[in-house]
Amino acid sequence: MNALAKISISVLLPVLSACSHWLPASGPSTIKMNEAAEADTSIIQLVDITPTVTQRLALSQKKQSFAESFTERRVNSYLVNPGDVIEVSIWEASPAMLFGVAPAAAAFSASSGSKASTLPEQMVGADGYINVPFAGRVKVAGKDLQKIETDIAKALEGKANYPQVIVRMTRNTTSNVTVVGEVTQSALLPITPRGERLLDAIAAAGGVRQPVNKITLQLSRGSVVRDIALEKVIQDPKQNIQLYPGDVVTAYYQPLSFTALGATGKNDEINFEAQGVTLAQAIGRVGGVQDARANASGVYVFRFESRDAVGAEFIAKVANSEGKLPIVYRLDMSDPAAFFVAQNFEIRNRDVLYVSNASAVELQKFLNILVSVIYPIVNVGNIVNGF
Repeated sequence: MNALAKISISVLLPVLSACSHWLPASGPSTIKMNEAAEADTSIIQLVDITPTVTQRLALSQKKQSFAESFTERRVNSYLVNPGDVIEVSIWEASPAMLFGVAPAAAAFSASSGSKASTLPEQMVGADGYINVPFAGRVKVAGKDLQKIETDIAKALEGKANYPQVIVRMTRNTTSNVTVVGEVTQSALLPITPRGERLLDAIAAAGGVRQPVNKITLQLSRGSVVRDIALEKVIQDPKQNIQLYPGDVVTAYYQPLSFTALGATGKNDEINFEAQGVTLAQAIGRVGGVQDARANASGVYVFRFESRDAVGAEFIAKVANSEGKLPIVYRLDMSDPAAFFVAQNFEIRNRDVLYVSNASAVELQKFLNILVSVIYPIVNVGNIVNGF
């Protein structure tokens, strides 16, 4: 090698080594990831994916399920509220002193010896009262039908001859569940003592308009809002919870996706079903990791994680506007046990799956640049020496 080439190499080697961050790359190396996580000013936490971590995340997901989030209470009847419309029928033993025979009940009354009268339908007022002849104003709001019947009969004692009362709800305007979204027809489902459930609401709305495995159900009850895949509700009867007045059920088609970057088979945004996918499935869907590039110990999942899904050691970290923490989960695929762990680690919507390059790849890039710079110089030196 001529003197010019030697001088060039001696000058370029330290320069290129010091400027290795100029090398082209699809993302941070494993070393850079470790340095970023260990820095005092870092806002991210690097968490190794272990059986303990996957169990903790699974427990967090379980707490978000419908069966865990919405406590089911048995209700054998429902209460009347202002705005409901009810009908009151009063039977009076012969001789009737207050209520005559209604034309529709004349035949029945003649054979039974009792006198009956059905009052016009009444809407329960804003104050919760209705009017009953000879009984006056009767409060019905907040009571079930049996209690209202008892109260009216008691108010007529001493006035009517052995009064018997039947109260019927003719129009339920307050004890309803609202069903909207990707259903055949949005609907108001009246709640009855039968105890309607989540799938009853979907059926009442004519079913969903998209494939079942693409639909996510959202239930809003007061200040609590939870999401669950429709497919999970069908597969797990415990998630088919009982509904209560005021619930809002929304069926929506939201394409869930994660983004694959780095040394994966392909870099792309990958859609997945509402049922979810595991990390092992996600790696398979992007064609695995590239043998010629990937660092098997540098498989990462970037995610904004809820506080209840991470340990107390992460509380001091900076959270985003939604109160979630930036967490980077790391999987070492050079460990055979990692393949079992990856089957239990669930990918979430908007996760970023990143596989770092192996160190040898970075070295190869450096050498390629070095050769591309040195080779022309050597040729020039050879030409000069030829003269």
